[in-house]
Amino acid sequence: MPLDNLIQTTLDNGLQVILRPSQRAPVASFWIFYRVGSRNETPGHTGISHWVEHMLFKGTERYPRGEFDKAVARAGGVFNGMTGPDWTVYFETLPAERIELALQVESDRMAHASFAPEETESERTVILSEREGSENSYFYRLHEEVQAAAYHVHSYRNPIIGWPADLLALTREELYAHYRTYYTANNAVAVVTGDFAPDVMLTQIARYFGDLPSGPPPPPVRIQEPPMHAERRVVLRGDDPTAYYLHAFQAPPALHPDFFPFVVLDSVLGGAKGMGLFGGGANNRSNRLYRALVERELTVDVNSSFGPTIDPGLFTISATLAPDIEHRQVEAAIWQEIATVQREGVAPAELARAIKQTRAQFAYSSESVTYEAFWLGFSQVVASLDWLATWDEQLQAVTPADVQRMAQTYLTPDRQTVGYYVPTLADDASPVVRDLSRDLSTVATPAHKEIA
Repeated sequence: MPLDNLIQTTLDNGLQVILRPSQRAPVASFWIFYRVGSRNETPGHTGISHWVEHMLFKGTERYPRGEFDKAVARAGGVFNGMTGPDWTVYFETLPAERIELALQVESDRMAHASFAPEETESERTVILSEREGSENSYFYRLHEEVQAAAYHVHSYRNPIIGWPADLLALTREELYAHYRTYYTANNAVAVVTGDFAPDVMLTQIARYFGDLPSGPPPPPVRIQEPPMHAERRVVLRGDDPTAYYLHAFQAPPALHPDFFPFVVLDSVLGGAKGMGLFGGGANNRSNRLYRALVERELTVDVNSSFGPTIDPGLFTISATLAPDIEHRQVEAAIWQEIATVQREGVAPAELARAIKQTRAQFAYSSESVTYEAFWLGFSQVVASLDWLATWDEQLQAVTPADVQRMAQTYLTPDRQTVGYYVPTLADDASPVVRDLSRDLSTVATPAHKEIA
């Protein structure tokens, strides 16, 4: 993303400000990123960042519950808030002449969120219900189990929504302490894009945010996941008759030199993606996994996932099995595609297509005023603005040898976590278990020998 016309400053209280004015549409978007997510959570406190994110929608003295929603609707705008592994964010996109409303609201809830005890308890019920709703999906359960197995110590192992026991035990005082620790000016990045006068916007930001106090330096995240030396496997059983498959490998973080080569490897295997919150999803059927699994009718779908994170993340391959197909068939087909890349690499034409499609998807995920603001703030929190500015350059610099090296280095049996969801009927449980034991003993070894 070219970062021309960019204005950066830092207020005395530590708030980082990024402005990118443009007049292509009479709208403006304001985002406030906080450097806190599930990565910052400790055992016993999982889900606390997501819960605090919810609580800031419960109102302040100036904007009681529901008043902010009405104000944005009357102004013709949209808003939302989200929690990720590395960040929490709120945004408003409004007609340009009404963007000051976003500054009023966000500065107010940065300092004055109420955390009323009755609202805290009400939201506990909401979040537990949200978790229970997700748990109705066996694929969700499989993903949660694989994610937890793929990390031994790092907090990325925990679901963003939190574990049920922690959600039942967290107190209002703990939530408020988390808010006061991380929702501070010196731990935040404010981004404004769209139709505004920079001098006026800087004055308004200083007016609404400049007098807010700095907090203490947030506790650093020192924990590092040790290298994997053995594959890990998860077998989940249930009464959903549809079988699911999930395959995860530890993968490089955003600022690692291998990140962009790995993005291209992901595109070759599973299709190009924009990696943003909005749009830019994989939409082509030329990728290797689609041809190997869906076209051969082993699965009804296949998806891969890889995105920028502060610490090493996961590259995942997921699929819904076709009827009468066994998990070991899917796993063997995936390893065959990986082994081919490891052994033969990728042709220049395939590389060029993967890069072109990835550039296009990234453009789709960053083309509007709202999406542009997301990428500016997200990059500043997870990586840097220089990283974002050189995205296209680094992507186009990837070579066939780089892609082959990614497959050889990261996609190895001792770095994998494999998850099977196996439908189990009461009168068929024993044969399923016996078949699965056979599958686990025969799948990985041949693949390992083939690629060693």
